[in-house]
Amino acid sequence: MNRFKAAVLLLTTTFFWGVTFTLVKQALEGVDVFVFLAQRFMLAFAVILPICWFRGGNLTVRTIRQGCIMGLFLFGAYAFQTVALLYTSASNTGFLTGLNVIMVPLISALMLRQHISGTIKCAVALSVVGLFLLCGKGTLSFNFGDLLAATCAVCVSLHMIYTGEFARSSDYYWLTAVQLGIVALLSLLFAFARHRPVFVWQPQMLGTLLICALIATVFAFLVQTSMQRYISHTNTALIFCTEPVFAAFYAWIANDERLGIYGLAGALLILVGMVLSILPARAKPDPTSVLSLNGGTAE
Repeated sequence: MNRFKAAVLLLTTTFFWGVTFTLVKQALEGVDVFVFLAQRFMLAFAVILPICWFRGGNLTVRTIRQGCIMGLFLFGAYAFQTVALLYTSASNTGFLTGLNVIMVPLISALMLRQHISGTIKCAVALSVVGLFLLCGKGTLSFNFGDLLAATCAVCVSLHMIYTGEFARSSDYYWLTAVQLGIVALLSLLFAFARHRPVFVWQPQMLGTLLICALIATVFAFLVQTSMQRYISHTNTALIFCTEPVFAAFYAWIANDERLGIYGLAGALLILVGMVLSILPARAKPDPTSVLSLNGGTAE
């Protein structure tokens, strides 16, 4: 039951990320990306701190260290993806970032020696083909920006894996707060390095900023950090693969952007892969029941 609830909540989080993708894209047309990230994550950090004081456990040195690692990879994901968009297309960036669905099980197998079932392998394959069709419309050409997008995928993968591992041993409220604070600090430093004013009032950005900070950041990362205690890293990656699906459907509704036959086929494959990943595993026969049926001895 915990696994099913975790999948539903993670899917809800992915839905919000997909919907806010269009809002963020529009917001970045009028403001520097690191200024927007600094404002978004500073506001999120200010909101989550009182929640941690009242709901969280003890803030330990280990939790701070783990949250810093998570925050570093989370900032890397945002930064590399943003810079990649300067050199390559949004479709290439979306496809290569989504390749974390392959990287997560591979890295987990190497780092944690986790077994990958045949069902999960099939789900990953379907999701990769789906991403290719949805983001690339059946064709892709690569350049320097694609290397940055691939680096973003590595950061996303490592953030996902470390989140799942750390959340099982530390307070997830403080883990979330620390990582959001690290992203806010690094975004602030990068904005200052680019000589961009951060503490400026932009009333036209207020709605987008509130939605992104409260729903797509505080709520989303609290859900991810807490729910990854009950679901594997690879299953999480497969669920997060649906983000471009939600983004594409919202763009269709809000801006009348058409998916086309490739996009629809890709979205369907990703959804099938996601459903496969959260299906209950086939129960293995219990050897003790076999022994009891045979009078205590195996024949």
